[in-house]
Amino acid sequence: MPRPRSLSHAQLASAALAVIDRDGLAGLSMRSVAKELGMSTMSLYRYVADREELERLVVDLVLETVDTEAPGPGGHWHDRVEVLVRRLRDAVAAHPEIVPLTVTHRHRSLAGLRWSESVLGVLAEAGFDGAQRVVALRGLLGYVIGAIQLEHLGPLSGEGTVAITELPPDAFPYMTETARDARKVSADREFLGGLALLLRGLGS
Repeated sequence: MPRPRSLSHAQLASAALAVIDRDGLAGLSMRSVAKELGMSTMSLYRYVADREELERLVVDLVLETVDTEAPGPGGHWHDRVEVLVRRLRDAVAAHPEIVPLTVTHRHRSLAGLRWSESVLGVLAEAGFDGAQRVVALRGLLGYVIGAIQLEHLGPLSGEGTVAITELPPDAFPYMTETARDARKVSADREFLGGLALLLRGLGS
């Protein structure tokens, strides 16, 4: 297969992301990305050292779509943080298979670091400091990552919820009742409701 004359990092990341979206994270390899680009695996090594570098490029590609500019200082800090969290969720949830990569490579992604910097700025203006600010940022990151994985791997509208509704109600009265209610909850309502609870808790 002929090697393209030149490839940018964005082209490499787009090809890797296409593989991940189609075949899952387990399908990502130097060979699969090379095939996506129509080139030999050895030729791909002219551009990137290994799969880890491809992963970092993918994380950058996705997170660079996030608007990391903090909302104006006029609003309540809850609302300002919610805007930033929703932007991150929208970008990552469009490619849920990359969630583990965002955890692994978030320290090397300037876009991800800018998002965290904006969140910390809002928290600082709201009076958070020291360990309180650390816990708040980690809690928000943990919530976004976990919520996206739950929505992707175990959605409330999925088979798992149906299976719970079919449990014997005498043994699992609360689980069966809650599962029936869960089937009526949209993904947005689940995410934003949980986020609201977290924000209220952080502010208490």
